[in-house]
Amino acid sequence: MKTMKNWLLTGLLFMLVSTVFSQGKITGTITDGQNSLPGTNVAIKGTKSGTTADFDGKFTINTTANSGELVISFIGYEAKTVKFSVTTGGTTNLGTIVLTSTSNELSEVVVKSGVVDLAKDRKTPVAVSTIRASEIQEKLGTQEFPEILANTPSVYVTKAGGGFGDSRINIRGFDQRNVAVMINGVPVNDMENGAVYWSNWAGLSDVTSAMQVQRGLGSSKLAISSVGGTINVMTRTSDMKEGGSFSSGFGNANYFKVQGSYNTGVLKNGFSASVLLSSTTGDGYVDGTKFEGKNYFIAFGYKPNEKHDIQFTFTGAPQWHHQRSFANTLTDYLKYGSNGEPNTKYNSDWGYKNGEEFSWARNFYHKPVMSINWDYKINDKMKLSTVLYGSWGRGGGTGNIGKSPFAYKTANGLVPFDEFVKYNTGQPNSVGTPLKPSTIVGHEGEYITNSTTGFTRRASINSHDWYGAVVNLNTQLTKNLILDFGIDARTYVGYHFRNINDRLGASVYFDNKDINNPNRYLYETYSAKPSFNPWTDVKNQEKIEYNNNGFVRWYGAFTQLEYSNDNLSAFIQGAISQQGFQREDTFIYKTTDPLYKTDFENILGGNVKGGVNYNINEQHNVFVNSGYYSKQPLFNAVYPNNKSVVGENLTNEKILGVEAGYGFRSKIFNAKLNLYYTSWKDRYQRSNDASATNVGGYYDFSGITEIHSGVELEMNAKPLPKLNLNAMISVGDWKYQGNSTSNRYDANNEPISGGTSTTLYLDGIKVGDAAQTTASIGASYEVFTRVFLDANYRVAQNLYASIDPSKFGSATNKGTLELPSYGLMDLGFSYKMLVGKNQSNSLNFRINVNNVLDEVYISESRTNIFADDFVSGTSGATWESAGRTYKGVANGNQVFFGYGRTWNFSLRYNF
Repeated sequence: MKTMKNWLLTGLLFMLVSTVFSQGKITGTITDGQNSLPGTNVAIKGTKSGTTADFDGKFTINTTANSGELVISFIGYEAKTVKFSVTTGGTTNLGTIVLTSTSNELSEVVVKSGVVDLAKDRKTPVAVSTIRASEIQEKLGTQEFPEILANTPSVYVTKAGGGFGDSRINIRGFDQRNVAVMINGVPVNDMENGAVYWSNWAGLSDVTSAMQVQRGLGSSKLAISSVGGTINVMTRTSDMKEGGSFSSGFGNANYFKVQGSYNTGVLKNGFSASVLLSSTTGDGYVDGTKFEGKNYFIAFGYKPNEKHDIQFTFTGAPQWHHQRSFANTLTDYLKYGSNGEPNTKYNSDWGYKNGEEFSWARNFYHKPVMSINWDYKINDKMKLSTVLYGSWGRGGGTGNIGKSPFAYKTANGLVPFDEFVKYNTGQPNSVGTPLKPSTIVGHEGEYITNSTTGFTRRASINSHDWYGAVVNLNTQLTKNLILDFGIDARTYVGYHFRNINDRLGASVYFDNKDINNPNRYLYETYSAKPSFNPWTDVKNQEKIEYNNNGFVRWYGAFTQLEYSNDNLSAFIQGAISQQGFQREDTFIYKTTDPLYKTDFENILGGNVKGGVNYNINEQHNVFVNSGYYSKQPLFNAVYPNNKSVVGENLTNEKILGVEAGYGFRSKIFNAKLNLYYTSWKDRYQRSNDASATNVGGYYDFSGITEIHSGVELEMNAKPLPKLNLNAMISVGDWKYQGNSTSNRYDANNEPISGGTSTTLYLDGIKVGDAAQTTASIGASYEVFTRVFLDANYRVAQNLYASIDPSKFGSATNKGTLELPSYGLMDLGFSYKMLVGKNQSNSLNFRINVNNVLDEVYISESRTNIFADDFVSGTSGATWESAGRTYKGVANGNQVFFGYGRTWNFSLRYNF
């Protein structure tokens, strides 16, 4: 018996050893032609054997078969079948396997320049999420560009008033003025106020190859405003493979878009070219928000040899759109609604003029960006990367001036523009005693309007000229050490003034605000459509109310030392910058006054940050990073009160960030967990005044301190070959620390309340204007070959109103108003039909339905009125006891509603 057992054990051991030694190994690297594709699924056809590619796109899989086929798949890319043969006990390296994007137009398009700081999974120690072109192209539909990030942890996106391109984004509770936006390594936040206006970038989704969101201080080597995070956008390049596409899409509210593109590929002489054109029009989901936008992208490339790569790009998106700039009270939405439900599309800024849609609030802008990227491979260990860029913004936004028009509405709540024309031309009308013909010598019989008389549509112009350069030298010091250092230089001129857009029938406009040219009668009007000429003259236009120019100069230097081996990677960065501010005001100062044009006020700033990532094994990694920023204040803090006197106690904003993370990766499940803490001291902020008696006015805050901390979890899984799942949850705790001061101004930059400062008692209250808890879950399933269904559901909780300073003048305030939480479901269907010779071309169909359940929800509030506040004064009925609430919110609050159900369909032909 014992002998038999020994034989059996020996036999089992022999079979086990034979099986092990009869196995062969198959290895390879998976890329998209330029970048690795970590997490790609690799399976042996007809078996249950499979694996996933690591961070570098490399994979190893064992097989007992001497030959067969590997099936390689990655979401957003064509699945690929690769044959293999392997000897017993041997290893076969299949080399580099390139997957093709399901979007032929936007494959192989990531800018490779060394000035672009992209975080790498399991290497760069920052919290990061990457969204590729295929997802943007499929799921964005009629949404705004930043809305594709709505399912990213700690990101809150709203459409604000709902006009074309008026959406805004918060990351970790910081608004987009404090989120750095980079396009191909070029910073695009406004150099005066830090703002990013997405309407200026309405065509960006058409030319984006990938978008990466680095939450927190990020990995950029530049001294940029990445308090909440960094949005890195990489566009297409000229050296894409030959081909192109035509597409068309339509949706509700008469949305219509057409687009075409073509790429030459790299020619034998090393030249390449790419062009994309598109046009988008629609009536807008919100009433009175008609729009029209164009988009162009032109790129040329030249690769004379392996050492040099030159890329030229020029892109812009001229557009105009009517806005809903004023957040109406819930009372108004309910008044113009029905059956006790609000009219969420109501817009108080528009009406009809001569039978055509006309609005007080019309935005028009053209902000093209031109750049030249040059990468020079000096030798095998050294590379010089340079980008030279320029941007020219022309445009602004319209509004009313003169007699207040807001007391006059039609029965439907519209603006009676035709009646205003009658008023301005001396005719009987419904709004008051009309203007009388002038008896002023030289202007007899003319109908004259001014800043207090008549009705006039003016335009507030915010144009600029911007030039810059980033140069980075990358050196491989040793096998494990890389050193970068470089310079960042920028110069900016902003032109700020008002002009007349439409006199609404009046003969002339009188202005007396220019101290150097008083008592002017102005006859010119200027179009509220964007000029396709980005160098349009703005200096010689007739100006009213104010005229000032802002000059900003930036000189910076940066360095980074990076260490990496098989499991450990670390970096330390440092940057220093000098920012100079100069102000010129031709209206309020005599030409002989030294304040007419100031000297530059130069302020030093900089940052230092570092981090470490450790890959415990192929499944687990951990990282930690920390950084400190000394950030120069914005232009309005240097020259407060819109005067040319440098502000008192001018100080840099101070940001301290600490972050830790853990990552898990397996064949079917990936997860990322992040913890963060950010302290922001000496913050300066400007916000709109919510009062209906100060439309267009604003508050300046100074001395603000905020503490933002939280946890983020991001997950995705592929439990079945055709099923992809994703989910995320983020919980933040964002509070003010200490008190602040504020000053209030009207729309003409004049101080209110005598210009005295008011203490705001903010200590311990919640930071508003964003949801502090967000979560989402989604799935995509391939029902049949190249037929996909996808769904996503996201929720927003702990959503607080923005700070209304009028509510925080006392230490006994109630804090920040919490708005009702909400959940939104989106659905999508797509089908790709292979056509043409060898089925190399494709016809793509896509249907998106957003907010499928037609949820009615408040996305933001400009005020902080609680249901138990008194309706008026310090006694009497409260909003709740008077029955004046909607979903528990006092209907005196000024809010914006999000969109209801929307849909769109697109058809794309790729060749």
